[in-house]
Amino acid sequence: MNKPVSQVSPGCRDTPVLKERGQREVFCGLTGIIWLHRKMQDAFFLVVGSRTCAHLLQSAAGVMIFAEPRFGTAILEETDLAGLADAQDEIDREVERLLSRRPDIRQLFLVGSCPSEVIKLDLSRAAERLTQKFAPHVRVLNYSGSGIETTFTQGEDACLESMVPVLPETEARELLLVGALPDVVEDQALSLLTKMGIGPIRVLPAHRADETPGLGPNTVYAPLQPFLGETCAAIERRGARRIDAPFPFGEEGTTLWLRAIADEFGVSDETFEAVTAAPRARARKAIAAAAETLKGRSIFFFPDSQLEIPLARFLTRECGMTAIEVGAPYIHKGLVGADLDLLAGGPTISEGQDVDKQLDRCRAARPDLTVCGLGLANPLEAEGLTTKWAIELVFSPVHFYEQAGDLAGLFARPIRRRDLLKLEAAE
Repeated sequence: MNKPVSQVSPGCRDTPVLKERGQREVFCGLTGIIWLHRKMQDAFFLVVGSRTCAHLLQSAAGVMIFAEPRFGTAILEETDLAGLADAQDEIDREVERLLSRRPDIRQLFLVGSCPSEVIKLDLSRAAERLTQKFAPHVRVLNYSGSGIETTFTQGEDACLESMVPVLPETEARELLLVGALPDVVEDQALSLLTKMGIGPIRVLPAHRADETPGLGPNTVYAPLQPFLGETCAAIERRGARRIDAPFPFGEEGTTLWLRAIADEFGVSDETFEAVTAAPRARARKAIAAAAETLKGRSIFFFPDSQLEIPLARFLTRECGMTAIEVGAPYIHKGLVGADLDLLAGGPTISEGQDVDKQLDRCRAARPDLTVCGLGLANPLEAEGLTTKWAIELVFSPVHFYEQAGDLAGLFARPIRRRDLLKLEAAE
């Protein structure tokens, strides 16, 4: 078969990065619990924090009053704040009460938040103590979701990183897929790889504790999300090797991601073509429908999820858009380098944020579409700019072939809506 062609013009890997360290407009890492608690069926996330943390999770998850979610908040009360109670004893008591009521829990995450009283707590020591007490039935781990230390998707990175040191050792040659995806999307990826004869395939995070993958020098892994820099570093410290490829957004990105894995496992061109030809054709057709709206339009990314660089690559190469600025909270070139190689057109690449300065650049550029957080979207809409909520790109199924058209549609819809409003106003 003909392998996907590389870029004709130079990419952006060596483009100077505009680094800003000012006021940021992002969610904290606690938000990742909203998709992680759905993914790990026997895990529970206990946030040690304030009532604000509890309200954030309740609002983000839309938890109904009669639901039994797999997350909760151990709220700091007045006695804790006044130093009248021993915080470690309080944590132990809450965990014992939780596990006695929920015997289905096999993995318990103690999640730190940003109140100063929480930052002072040694949750790692509490996790070790509680693991000794409740092993082997329950493993207790800890990570920080504090808004001081993490932004939005870094919560997943911190969670998975905490799991890596306790993964069992293996000498088997296995493929490890790293990153949480909706089950239906994960199943599609596993189906494509299995049809090529690739295996065994393991996933981190696993659905259940007894499906936990192993790690070793013969493990090769492919990250599914560009925001897992610390997790990938921890995996490589265990001896595993990363398969370098663009991320599987759109037809081209998915094909290059699958091709890199296929090459690693010696899959023939004929087999690769037989497995991917039909879904590739469906993806191209679905993207083309949305690209009619997107072609020739300009886009500006505010930093939010760390998906920005792979998404800009997809939109410029497959949908005909022009990227003016691509901002990301952090840029890990080791992970997104392959996407930067394919991102042409000379956009400004920015890392971090000084929100006032970035707003000035956006207003001056007047892009056709601005991708930003909820806090900026309404003010920009009031100024006549068309916006897309960045958070929807994380909560929606957007990876691999069958979602490629939906991904393009997420960007096309606000532009179509604005075009219709202009048309109605003209009439």
